[in-house]
Parts: sequence; C-alpha cells; structure tokens
Amino acid sequence: MATPQIPTLLASRNPQRGSNLGRSRGRGGRGGGLRSHQPELTPEEQKARNDKIIQETDQDASVSRLSAVQVGYLHDPFADCFVGSGSGTPQRRFPIINRGTYVRTTAIDQLVDNFLSSDLTTRKQIISLGAGSDTRFFRLASRSVPPDVLYHELDFPANTAQKVATIRRTPKLRALAGLPTSQQGQDTPPATSSKDEVSRSPQSSSNGTTPDPQSTQDTELHTPNYHILALDMRSLTSKPPDPSALSALQSYISPNLPTLLLSECCLCYLPPSQSTTLLSTFTTTLINPTTPLALLLYEPINPTDAFGRVMLSNLASRGIALASIETYPDLESQRARMKSYGFDAGQEAVTVNEVWDECVDAEEKRRAGGLEMMDEIEEWELLARHYCLAWGWRDGGIGKEKKDEGGKDIWEGWRNWGSRRRDRVG
Repeated sequence: MATPQIPTLLASRNPQRGSNLGRSRGRGGRGGGLRSHQPELTPEEQKARNDKIIQETDQDASVSRLSAVQVGYLHDPFADCFVGSGSGTPQRRFPIINRGTYVRTTAIDQLVDNFLSSDLTTRKQIISLGAGSDTRFFRLASRSVPPDVLYHELDFPANTAQKVATIRRTPKLRALAGLPTSQQGQDTPPATSSKDEVSRSPQSSSNGTTPDPQSTQDTELHTPNYHILALDMRSLTSKPPDPSALSALQSYISPNLPTLLLSECCLCYLPPSQSTTLLSTFTTTLINPTTPLALLLYEPINPTDAFGRVMLSNLASRGIALASIETYPDLESQRARMKSYGFDAGQEAVTVNEVWDECVDAEEKRRAGGLEMMDEIEEWELLARHYCLAWGWRDGGIGKEKKDEGGKDIWEGWRNWGSRRRDRVG
C-alpha cells in the first residue's frame, strides 16, 4: 500500500535540494495535490476514490523495486515482469529511495527465510496481506531447492486482476506458479481442500464493500502451492466477518500449518479497531489457536515530529490517511501491539535506520554503498527513522509440545534477531 511522497517531505526541510530528489519509496504515492474546483463527492464516491489511490500505488512499488534491481542492490529476475507497459521507461529512483527499498526487502527476506528454514520436516504457510505485485513467491519458488510452503496473497480485485493477467501471459511465471504450459489450461483445485475448484461469485459484504464485476477466473489464481485471492480485507473486520469472504479463505488457507502473516504498508490504513478484528479472524478462526503463528509488518512511524507532520499532511492532501499511526507511533507501541494481538511468545520492532546500521555487515555496506553516490546522508537517516519493521509470534500448543519433546523450534531464527542483529542481513 501507499507510503509518503518523499521528495515533498524532504523539500520541506531543504528547498534547495527538494527538486533533485526522486519519487516515492516502496508503495509510494503518485504525487500531486488537491485539484481546484473539484465537485464535492458523495461519501461512497470519496471512499471509491481513496481506494483507487491506494490500489494504484502498487505500480510505484514495482518501479521502485525494479530501480533497486537495475542499480544492483537486489537480485530479482521477476521485478520487470510487473512494471506495467503504460509506465513508459521505468524511472530510476534516487539513492536514498533505492537504499530504502534494499534494506526493507532484505530484512523481510531474512526473517521469512528464518521462518521457512526452521524445522524443515514441517510444511509452512505464508499469507501476504495487500500483496499487490510483490515477487517474493516467485523468488522462493525459483530456488534450486524451493521451500515447502503454501503461499497466499490477498488484495483488492483491481490489483489481483493485473497480477493474474501478468502471470498467465508470462511463461516463466506460469511455470513457477504451477500453471499448465498451455494458455488454455485450467488452474488446479485448492491444495487444502478435497473439494473441486471453488467457483464463487464476486464478494458482497455486509459492511459496505462493493462487489467487483470481474469473475474470479480473472481476479484469482489457485494452484497446489500458490493462491491469489481477490478480497477487500475490510470484509473481515465486521463482527462476525462477512460469511462469503470467510468461506472463500477457509477453502484455501490451512488452519494447521505454522503460518506467517505479512503486512507491508497494509494494516496501517485500517483503524486500530478494524485491524484488531481482522487479526483476530486470522488468529482464532482461520488459523487454529494451537498452531504456531506470527505477524511481520512494515509501516511508517513517528508522526509527531516535523518530518512526520509533513508526511501526514502530504498524504491527507491526496486523500490518504494512515489510520493507525497515532495509536502505534513508535517502536514501543508496535511491540505492545504485537502482544495485544496474541503474539505472546515474542515481540520486536526496529527502524529501517537500525537495520542498516546494525544488521548490514561492513562488507555488504561497502558493496551497496559503492553502487551509486549518496550525498543525502542526513536525509537518509531522517527518512529511515520514520519506517519500521515489527514482528511478533506465538508458539501455539503444537509448537510448545514440539519444543518440550526436543523438536525444532519454529521461531528459533526470530528469537534473537531483534537483539543481536549484526551480520544477519546481506
């Protein structure tokens, strides 16, 4: 989902340098403020407009990822697949943007790998909330020895439709996703169900979400190890959750596999009460309470200093609100947040600046630092202190029993990552 428009924010501190900075990092915005003489929108029109703004930021994320790949920060042979043809020549981001994309991606990759590499005798499950054009599944599936993981991606139908279309027309993506080589081939049944392929009508929610007219054949993809589900996650924030949305997820999500939930700038758009209800649906209904479960998120923090205030003002001018940032404004509140969700076995949170300073070893710093000249060191540190990674986990009864019996600890690679991080990234 969206992140602030970085050039505008930095220009507010140093106008002489602002015009030389690139566009947004991660799922950053498209720029521009409010237009004059706009007709007043109805609440439903305003909601649809805001949803569209958030949905469209995914293309900026793709361009930022491709920029970091082309400069040499990251290795991702799939990054160019998801940059839309309508974008023209992909724009190279500026050094602080590329470094931010690199640090965010490699830190999340390390924590994901620590989860997947623990207890190799047990299959794992990953559920990515608001996944958009993220390439992580394909990077995992392309390894010489792919991990044994059931991978799910949830997002708005508008975003999943674009991704499904890209996968279907790109041979290397089709092969890794497990689709037939023939373009006319059909997807396979759910891996976690003995039922035939689920064919459900577009979502209709009791909490005001709008049904999407596209068929699930256009917006969803289902193979034995990979599921893309078209879902407005607000349908899971009512009490009880929308029955059709819940049933759709239960058709594919395994309640018993050790599971990692990923949220990269997704939960920050939901009011805290809604994100709490959404997480409760996962922690108590979709995933059995005795199953090991974790949440890893990336999102903005520190909204009350000068940079943070301009960040929020800039987003508001574009119709975007970070609904949870005032409730979870710093690392301490992010750790407490994890515990409140039921992740009682461990909680940790670090800024992106801490990841760069403490996690990236000297040799990797020299490599990354030599890729392009960065003279905005102060700006980089300021920016990187306003984004965080936070994670928490529960052992679950199954995980605790395995440890008590001398088995492998699912979260072994997570327990000390936050407190002894050096040499773990890169």
